[in-house]
Amino acid sequence: MKKILFICLGNICRSPMAEFIMKDLVKKAGLEQEFVIDSRATSTEETGNPIHRGTMGIFKKYQIPCTGHRAQQMSRQDYDTYDYLIGMDQSNIRNMTRIAGGDPEKKIYKMLEFAGDGWKELKAGKRNLDKVPDVADPWYTGNFDDTWRDVTAGCEGLLKFLD
Repeated sequence: MKKILFICLGNICRSPMAEFIMKDLVKKAGLEQEFVIDSRATSTEETGNPIHRGTMGIFKKYQIPCTGHRAQQMSRQDYDTYDYLIGMDQSNIRNMTRIAGGDPEKKIYKMLEFAGDGWKELKAGKRNLDKVPDVADPWYTGNFDDTWRDVTAGCEGLLKFLD
């Protein structure tokens, strides 16, 4: 069983987008029984709120099923529970590491580390977070299509990495 937790600032845009895209990819691959996939926030600002309407628009556009999501904050226990904790940007990575009390098991990743051929580098044990771009936050940019493109590329690469 592979346990994946996607994390962004508020858990209403990027991380639920990644959660439901990954669930859809896993379902289409017939691997649902092999995964636990969820998402969280690094802040409490949106706790209890539903998915942002811009992300919901993306789900409708690409026919990605999503139900029952309410924003919640990452906890220290999540670090122990999940195998892969994947943040969307460098700020998320810093906050995730703080919440987890460090990353002694090297479980914390940045979403776009997996995009393109990045997953091959990770398989080879090569990591350089300084060169990995952030997934832009559509809460600020308003561009949910760019976020969709980046998150989809990261999720597709993650699935290849885990194969």
